[in-house]
Amino acid sequence: MAEEPLPSSLFSGYPSAPGTYDELVEPGGPLRLPFRRALTPLASASPDAITRWQALAERALLNQGVTFSVYADSRGTEKIFPFCLVPRLVSAEDFSHVERGLEQRVRALGMFLDDVYGEQRILAEDPLLRDLVLGAKHHLPMLRGLRPLGGVRIHVAGIDLVRDPDGVFRVLEDNLRTPSGVSYVLENRIVSKRVLPKVFEEARVHPVEHYPARLSEVLRSVSPAPPDDTYAVVLTPGPYNSAYFEHSFLARTMGLELVEPADLYVDDDRVFLRTTRGPRRVHVIYRRIDDAFLDPEAFRPDSLLGVRGLVRAYAKGHVALANALGNGVADDKAVYAFVPQMIRFYLAEEPILAQVHTFVCARDEDLRYVKDHLDRLVVKSVDEAGGYGMLMGPTASAAERDSFRRRIEAEPRRFVAQERLELSTCPTWNGATSALVPRRVDLRPYVLTSPAGPWVLPGGLSRVALVPGSYVVNSSQGGGSKDTWVLKGTDPGRTDR
Repeated sequence: MAEEPLPSSLFSGYPSAPGTYDELVEPGGPLRLPFRRALTPLASASPDAITRWQALAERALLNQGVTFSVYADSRGTEKIFPFCLVPRLVSAEDFSHVERGLEQRVRALGMFLDDVYGEQRILAEDPLLRDLVLGAKHHLPMLRGLRPLGGVRIHVAGIDLVRDPDGVFRVLEDNLRTPSGVSYVLENRIVSKRVLPKVFEEARVHPVEHYPARLSEVLRSVSPAPPDDTYAVVLTPGPYNSAYFEHSFLARTMGLELVEPADLYVDDDRVFLRTTRGPRRVHVIYRRIDDAFLDPEAFRPDSLLGVRGLVRAYAKGHVALANALGNGVADDKAVYAFVPQMIRFYLAEEPILAQVHTFVCARDEDLRYVKDHLDRLVVKSVDEAGGYGMLMGPTASAAERDSFRRRIEAEPRRFVAQERLELSTCPTWNGATSALVPRRVDLRPYVLTSPAGPWVLPGGLSRVALVPGSYVVNSSQGGGSKDTWVLKGTDPGRTDR
């Protein structure tokens, strides 16, 4: 029997963006079939109701202090993280594919890091990859031969995905050092359940609230002490860091101490926390400080954020660091182009997830193509993040392209380029017009890995480009977020339903 058309006041007249894949709406107007039942209560709401609910959500986030910092903004650093109440839905079938692909990718990247800091077999087979890796800013040759506790290097991964016009999920970027954003996933979910309880209940959505407990288990699983005797801490640079809200949020929800570098010291190659009751041995550090600033004895001697002797304690196996040192070499934007090759080399499998074709400017033929086609390419600096160090060729001026061309010619190793991908869109509430508008989105799922293997959080951070026409979803440049609802399927094997 044909399904009844969905009565809708909210999605009627929604202007799908031409040439994009819309996450919720079919071309021509109806909601996508997997989401019709789930979104019926929301679709039948009036614009006035959505306006009220959106205001309630924003007030809740304000009261909860859900903020981030933008250092370059002269109006002040603390910002409330923009949030759109209309969720982004992912079907059970789509997420199953994503989940398998992420598990495969993180396994291969972990094996690659073991190899880079071990035998370097893959580097011996590919001279260009060898040059890229050994010349990478975040490659730490001093770590060669050092295997982290539990054999885990990527305890927490944030893998950025986009969806192309055909609806295919593609990996855009790997974040394997100190990936951020998961606190917004959890806070967004709290707000969604409070403001849209009936909608949420009807939709049958996978929970995300157990992430802190899972992360705590992962940290204890790599401890040099038995799990029950393990003392773990969250190490933050301090309250002026852009992600300090997340550091404090995760420490609180895991029941761990939030510490700053001055709270720790190393004695006899062991790490201790200063407390009012005397020293407390620390076995695991979930650190949110970059490698270069972590230990002034081993890295930057001018760092005020490090703990002197920490790398010695780590090398002796007396403390576990999550994530492991040296991971940055694997999320270098030039090395990203070789991940499919890694999957074939280490796992003898074909990649499950597609990625975006990347021109590596260190390769002569790629460099020539990039210089001649800057008007159609997005150029990225391999060691920048947050949308910085980028050229959006199709919208840049001729002068901007000429300036970037000179930069590329001077340091080809520092740049990669990609065809501009038309990101998927998702209906997003526009308070000024009290209507839904299409805005581009990406998705950052989170993968936790213990010695038993990887686990993917059934959800993730959907970042949305709130500025009309923008492709940049980063919060530091005008982006916001949505709650990501992964719908439950019929797989009896999952226990997190």
